[in-house]
Amino acid sequence: MGDFAGMTERSQPTQIQAVPLKATPTRFALYQNYPNPFNPETWIPYDLSADASVSITIYNATGQRIRTLSLGIQPAGTYFSKKIAAYWDGRSDTGEFVSSGLYFYTLRAGNFMATRKMIILR
Repeated sequence: MGDFAGMTERSQPTQIQAVPLKATPTRFALYQNYPNPFNPETWIPYDLSADASVSITIYNATGQRIRTLSLGIQPAGTYFSKKIAAYWDGRSDTGEFVSSGLYFYTLRAGNFMATRKMIILR
């Protein structure tokens, strides 16, 4: 680096560590809820390979719809952490806590649909 007196000073090279960008998932996916079994709340992780209108519908073991989580249009990405995954508080659409047992959850995102099972232990 030059100064006004005509002197030159050189510094040592700086080490820079590259941070990889998060890649957009290559496919839609629905993962196992966490924790499972759970009481009283759980998180449902998923991947979106493209922007999509997302909803998760929860059914009891006999197939009766218990709750629909309408998440709106979500950008492509990975929704895996507790902070951004879908959240269910163990309540029905009417606000009542559901009983212990086996439940199913279905993710609908664009043309993609997948179902997994979960267990609530109260």
